Amino acid sequence: MSSTSALAPRDRLLRTASRLFYAEGLHTVGVDRLVSEAGVTRATFYRHFPAKEELIVAYLRGRSQEIRAAVAQIPAHRRGREALLGIMQSVAEDVRRADFRGCAFLNAAAEYPDPAHPVRVAVEEHHAWFFQALRDQAAEAGHIDPDHTARLLVLLRDGALQGGALGNPDRVCDTLLRAVNDLLAAAEPTGGGDASAEHDVRRGTLGG
Repeated sequence: MSSTSALAPRDRLLRTASRLFYAEGLHTVGVDRLVSEAGVTRATFYRHFPAKEELIVAYLRGRSQEIRAAVAQIPAHRRGREALLGIMQSVAEDVRRADFRGCAFLNAAAEYPDPAHPVRVAVEEHHAWFFQALRDQAAEAGHIDPDHTARLLVLLRDGALQGGALGNPDRVCDTLLRAVNDLLAAAEPTGGGDASAEHDVRRGTLGG
């Protein structure tokens, strides 16, 4: 018996959707498959989620909350540069998971290209939060341009999550962490010197 059987119907649907959507894609998995594997009726499905897209949004927001909770634990023990390293190390750990299939949010964006669609809005909400989490720690580390540092780290994260799904995950993770260390070392405040050179990059971190 599945571990989802003891859950309430809505929770069973979310648990089933999270597994199937991530493993197989959003458009590929239909309502019939979801209700069958969740052990609910179509009437129950539509009572909780009047449209399949509403379940997709709930799945993405639930995944975002899991990632936010995990990231929030890192600054509780480390701040600034060490927190950034910890966050990016957690990205590498995700890429090395046996069931890794890329970034749930980038995958969703690829399937829903309309930026006004509720699914894309959920993706952008997560993206904006992740950027801000990085920016806050970059600012705490004393980066002159924390926005720039955070944008670079987001690009490194996105590239690693895409590359890790396509190629050798160990090589991708090694490259990611080396690039992060190079970026944070270059971005570290020096207490003097050419401000324009400091702007290049400043020193300094998944779901989902």
